[in-house]
Amino acid sequence: MMNIKRNRSTIKGRLTKKVIEETLIAEIAWEACNQVGGIYTVLRSKVPTMVNKFGENYCLVGPYVHANVTTEFEEIKEIEGPFSKAAAKMREMGFDVHYGKWLVTGRPKIVLLNPHSVFDRLGEVKYQLWEHHHIETPDDHLINQVIAFGFLTKIFLDLIAGGKKRNRNIVAHFHEWMAAIPIPELRKSSTSVSVTFTTHATLLGRYLAMNDPEFYNHLPFFDWLQEAKNFNIEAQVRIERAAAHGSHVFTTVSEVTAVECQYLLGREPDIVTPNGINIERFHVLHEFQNLHQKYKDKIHQFVMAHFFNNYTFDLDETLYFFTSGRFEFRNKGFGLTLEALARLNYMMQKEHVNKTVVMFFITKQPYHSINPDVLQNRAVMEELRQTCQSIEQQVGSRLFYDSASIPDNKLPELSKYVDDYWKLRFRRTLQSWKSDSLPPIVTHNLINDTDDPILMFLRSANLVNNRHDKVKIVYHPDFIVPTNPLWGIEYDQFTRGCNLGIFPSYYEPWGYTPLESIARGVPAVTSNLSGFGDFVIHNIPNPEEKGILVVDKVNKTFHESAQQLAGELLRFVKQSRRERVEMRNRAESASVNFDWDALTKYYDKAYLLAIQRGK
Repeated sequence: MMNIKRNRSTIKGRLTKKVIEETLIAEIAWEACNQVGGIYTVLRSKVPTMVNKFGENYCLVGPYVHANVTTEFEEIKEIEGPFSKAAAKMREMGFDVHYGKWLVTGRPKIVLLNPHSVFDRLGEVKYQLWEHHHIETPDDHLINQVIAFGFLTKIFLDLIAGGKKRNRNIVAHFHEWMAAIPIPELRKSSTSVSVTFTTHATLLGRYLAMNDPEFYNHLPFFDWLQEAKNFNIEAQVRIERAAAHGSHVFTTVSEVTAVECQYLLGREPDIVTPNGINIERFHVLHEFQNLHQKYKDKIHQFVMAHFFNNYTFDLDETLYFFTSGRFEFRNKGFGLTLEALARLNYMMQKEHVNKTVVMFFITKQPYHSINPDVLQNRAVMEELRQTCQSIEQQVGSRLFYDSASIPDNKLPELSKYVDDYWKLRFRRTLQSWKSDSLPPIVTHNLINDTDDPILMFLRSANLVNNRHDKVKIVYHPDFIVPTNPLWGIEYDQFTRGCNLGIFPSYYEPWGYTPLESIARGVPAVTSNLSGFGDFVIHNIPNPEEKGILVVDKVNKTFHESAQQLAGELLRFVKQSRRERVEMRNRAESASVNFDWDALTKYYDKAYLLAIQRGK
């Protein structure tokens, strides 16, 4: 891993109230009001803080590409400010433009531009890209949409600027290459707009990291153009590089990614703008401990249906670990997590630790259907629950009546209070539920069962939910949503019920999953190769005491990192209930360091520097 530069551009002055009042902020992203990936979460969570700070001077710009956009968008017909005036002018010019509110917390103003409405001008726009900036683009549907969106965005910003004479500060903040097409043209035309560009992860870096286990060691030696051609992403990489070099201020989300930008984009970021969250969405004052128990009970129900028809274990002595995210086996640290779990299983057996760990892998993989046995077990357990409740009601009412009427304090015979019908039904339900086979590892029938890397590891390590295993595995290759018949709860409710999140990523420009975990009072594991982990190491004193465990993947080999993680997991397992409660309290308290109210100061610096450079 290369040395990381941590002292960056010096900014004179600060973003005062007067400067804010004189500045328009247009935040442009392909994922504004368009849920595709992680940037949607960044924008949506940041909105309340941005609206609170900039008010009517803040507006987002996104693509109008899905019919279901109306579920998050409310159109405004009135002409009420510079953004709506520019949108109205574009409609007069014949463009399909929508102005309104994004229906999320903060309800920000947003302009949605329909790229499909100008597909008839794609040839002209592509020619300009080649003629002016030497960027050749293929006939790809997504790239065509991105180019058309960029063309419309440039017109929108030109209208706001009103020509080359600057009578107010206008900051255009672009996120990722998919929004960044206008940047080189804005600079060429000297439009009076201060340009900020943020890359959340270089496109080429993602491809290289997935295919090169020595990505960070090889980083200084990659030929960016040749590698872009190898992965058939030359056009996208050229757009990204043009945006990085054409912006007044170039930012990225972590110091780890800043090194990547230096070598793959050829420019060091001016400022690192770490991602935050809106703590109000997760923070539930003193109730989060109660919520943990409430949703842990939901997980208990799943675990009973999944395991208890084969064998049982003490749920009071069971801990729930989980990992989640895109299925990128190396990048998300799934391989390291599995190796550490196998070692933990051995260590717990060797030390006779009287606890059980159930580890959930929540990711997305192609599957045919939910495993019928898993569904059947869930259904039979529900039948067993209803039978027990019926018996309970029958016994309760009869017992109460007889207890009041039996003379001489004679104790009633409990066995006579259940009808033969319910005894038979109870016996049959139990018999149909019990099985001699091992509990399934995966909840669904995968399309690629034989070559799935998670299953391949588990089979080779014999970590297949044997009765004697202290670590049990549940591989769930689908999202957890209320409509999922195995769960019936939201993903965030599931995470609240867990005891520990494990995210030792190899390639993770930032990393929202561990951050969201601690915000819900759930301790989390991260790595120093993730942007979040690197930020924690350099900004949070004694992070392990606050429930944030950082695995060293920079200075240690894979096996050394796996042993470190296994040791940390064993220490966590050995904690008392009181110690775990205290750690949840500290984790939840530490999350305030990542509130957008604290982290938007980095964006303030970026905007101020862009204004200074754009004059």
